[in-house]
Amino acid sequence: MTLSVVQGFTKSLAMTVLSEIGDKTFFAAAILAMRHPRRLVLSGCLAALIVMTIFSALVGWAAPNLISRTWTHNITTLLFLGFGLWSLWDAFNEGEAEELAEVEAKLDADLKSSGEATKENNKVDDDLKKQKQPILAQFFSPILLKAFSITFFGEWGDKSQLATIGLAADENPFGVVLGGIIGQALCTTAAVLGGKSLAKQISERMVALSGGVLFIVFGIQSFLSTLES
Repeated sequence: MTLSVVQGFTKSLAMTVLSEIGDKTFFAAAILAMRHPRRLVLSGCLAALIVMTIFSALVGWAAPNLISRTWTHNITTLLFLGFGLWSLWDAFNEGEAEELAEVEAKLDADLKSSGEATKENNKVDDDLKKQKQPILAQFFSPILLKAFSITFFGEWGDKSQLATIGLAADENPFGVVLGGIIGQALCTTAAVLGGKSLAKQISERMVALSGGVLFIVFGIQSFLSTLES
């Protein structure tokens, strides 16, 4: 039991970190943190990622009860191999500049539509107002809800979510949830504290290559375990 938890934890942690660094939600958290109070952005993003991780793990845990164990195992194997090839393709065909530009364009359009043209001058006033507000009012602030919704829907259907579902179907779901939450917390905190500058220092291609290799290794391991059984 302990070994299965550790195995699920390590796989989930490694997969999450390599999948989320330089991802759209990573850049979204970094850009939002430059325009709004960091604690609200971090709280909203983390809440969304924790909910998504738990939900994905529950779906993966329930899958073997709805579909035969053999089928879920084979699907998981194909998912890992497919995501590995996908990540390797991204490494050679896409750059972090395109990813960052896409996220910035979406957030800028959102800001224009909501009329936030004077964000720099209003930020100090907003911070002072929020300090006088009760904690409950800050918890339901528009900024926190915005960070939550952008992150949650940005992760929906993403390969990291699908990979978490597949991993939870094949490994201990508690270990998968724990590793996923810690991995998400590390990546999101790094994004909020200095994600844009950090992303420029880290080679997006190397991260994608490492993620691709990791997924393929998981897929081969899953395939070999099928042969052994």
